[in-house]
Amino acid sequence: MEAFVGLLVVLAFVGLVTRRVGLPYVVALVIFGVAISTVSPPLRVELSPQLVLLVLLPGLVFEAAYSLDQDHLLQALGGVLLLAVPGVLVVAGFVALVLHLATGLSLGSGFVVGAMVSATDPASVTSSLRRLHAPVRLGTLVEGESLLNDGTGIVAFTIAVAAVSGHVGAGQAAVEFVGISVGSVVIGIASGVVISRFAALTDDHLVELTLTLLAAYGTYLVADRLGMSGIIATVVAGVVLGTYGRRVGLSARVQEAIEDVWEFLAFLLTALVFLLIGLAIPLSRLADVLAPIAWGVLAILAARAAVVYLMLGGASSLAERLVGRERLPLAWLHVMFWAGLRGAVAVALALALPAGFPDRAELQGITFGIVLFTLLVQAPSAERVVRWSGARTTRGPGHEPSTTGRTPSPGPSRD
Repeated sequence: MEAFVGLLVVLAFVGLVTRRVGLPYVVALVIFGVAISTVSPPLRVELSPQLVLLVLLPGLVFEAAYSLDQDHLLQALGGVLLLAVPGVLVVAGFVALVLHLATGLSLGSGFVVGAMVSATDPASVTSSLRRLHAPVRLGTLVEGESLLNDGTGIVAFTIAVAAVSGHVGAGQAAVEFVGISVGSVVIGIASGVVISRFAALTDDHLVELTLTLLAAYGTYLVADRLGMSGIIATVVAGVVLGTYGRRVGLSARVQEAIEDVWEFLAFLLTALVFLLIGLAIPLSRLADVLAPIAWGVLAILAARAAVVYLMLGGASSLAERLVGRERLPLAWLHVMFWAGLRGAVAVALALALPAGFPDRAELQGITFGIVLFTLLVQAPSAERVVRWSGARTTRGPGHEPSTTGRTPSPGPSRD
């Protein structure tokens, strides 16, 4: 309890300071955590992967999935799926190839690193989009990708670790990837529908809020116990509850209560995640792998550019020619490219590498270094990139300003 209260003090203090200096909240938390762990090594917090994957992440992805604008999600679904499935695999494969050629790391170990850093966590970018009233569909693309690619990246990581350990072959790995993904979606849909029907049986907002907690954490646990992806299942359950549940069982008063409560929970969980990331990353371990980190950073930037400009941009242009659908503006692609930050999932997966895994310390160091680069270099410049690109004024598909009835919170949201 003392540690928890101490963390709350830090979150409040950093929030007040960042309001005055204009630094993104999540970036300030990471910097504060790194500084504390460096100056006072005895205060270092050992961030367990179970804490992130089982306690913090399900609540974060559920809130974001529930809050997504459903109409714009349907319009952007093709692009979101392109980024979150083949896009993740392209990034993982390219990182593996670059690390193998530049540093001599095996392709298998390189793919493990690629899988760990393949999922995006663009909290500061989405907060900038909201603050600058950028188009809703652009925000939905960024948010939707970050939700779905968490699950894809975790599944790819799990299978890659098993493959390097010699437990599965390439063909079996591909079959498992598809099977886990499909099974997780089915579990998420079933959970969302069942909980929506239960919510329709009561008008007690406290009971319905409890059901949303069950949707977030119960869905994750069921999917995990069945060998599926808890994150994918939780995301799908959140989307179903935010669409089907709103229609069949959630009154306007309850919906407002859910949004307010989950907005606070998401703020608290996200703040804790990024502060704990800063406390958990040992700077001393990064000095020995500076060269691989540099190659890894170049690899993710190049892979991200290929995924956004070639895959997403190319698919958008093709859709315009074939079905007359308005293509994504180039300004939006610039923002999507810079939104490829890495965060909690990458750190949790690095910590989850089994003891005795080949080159474990080196792989962890490379992953930590890449995460720090994206958080300390890309994140602080996110708002500048949104302004420079003209994305907030560029008219495109779904170009309505991203405004809601609520005032954005001062802190982060896991979007």
